[in-house]
Amino acid sequence: GHGVMPSIVCSVEEVLDMGYVIAKEKTTSTFKIENTSSLNLRYSIQLDSLSSTRDKDQQRLPSFMTSSLQRTDFVGTQNYNGLSVFSIFPMEGEITAGKSQDFIVTFSPDHESRHYSDCLKVVLFGKEVAHVIHLKGAARNHAVFVEGGIPLDVPVESLAVTLPVSSQEAAKGGKLQEPVSSILLVLEYIEGESSVVPAVAQLQVGAIRTAQFASKKSVEFCFENLPLLQQRGFTLDTPKGTVERGQVKCISVSWVPPADFQADSPLIVTTLLTLKGDIKESYQILFMAKVASAS
Repeated sequence: GHGVMPSIVCSVEEVLDMGYVIAKEKTTSTFKIENTSSLNLRYSIQLDSLSSTRDKDQQRLPSFMTSSLQRTDFVGTQNYNGLSVFSIFPMEGEITAGKSQDFIVTFSPDHESRHYSDCLKVVLFGKEVAHVIHLKGAARNHAVFVEGGIPLDVPVESLAVTLPVSSQEAAKGGKLQEPVSSILLVLEYIEGESSVVPAVAQLQVGAIRTAQFASKKSVEFCFENLPLLQQRGFTLDTPKGTVERGQVKCISVSWVPPADFQADSPLIVTTLLTLKGDIKESYQILFMAKVASAS
């Protein structure tokens, strides 16, 4: 007889990011697996969120509370309705030698969260894990989002379903809207180089394409405290602008230490990034700048 090693090639290497969708809506993406071996391969698709040991695994401390830097659990936020937020079709079958199979991934979140994630495993003949894909996605109640920097929250949600007062209701009651979330943007300037090279970091402002808010054609954004930022050495290439539906605008932030900067401690400046789309939202952006030696 002849021993043959089963082999496959997947169109997605490690991560399949489904991007942002409106909560209670869904989006799909497709990946392909090609059978590059000389025998037919029986396969099944497994999701960590549907694992029989999932309840036991959830009893461990979350990764952000332990000293281990290596993440072992890739199952993040899941739907409140008990259904898996990611679904795959087909879940099992056979790929003929030399042929390929398309797989459809559906992301259908039922509430707002930036931390939806799961781990997809391609298992051959019921026992050999041939490929692993980390699935991720995010959902918003409104059609705007901000990415980049270091989010100042934890990637684990409470099991309690909270119902915060919407900013629309707050506006009716005359209340000031609190920032949706805070983002830390770190800029490190390298001192001692022959030419002055600014420290650079980036933020992304996006507008989700959805039929719910089709009447709103674009999203406006603007930063506050621009004179203070310029005084402290920060420069934004796009301090204000618009983003069309389904697009993402990349905003570059650069920093050169001002003449009176004291290098013994980081410089921290706070500003608000305001977005106007189907709703008005503000994000608190913390610019933290520091100087490092080139040696």
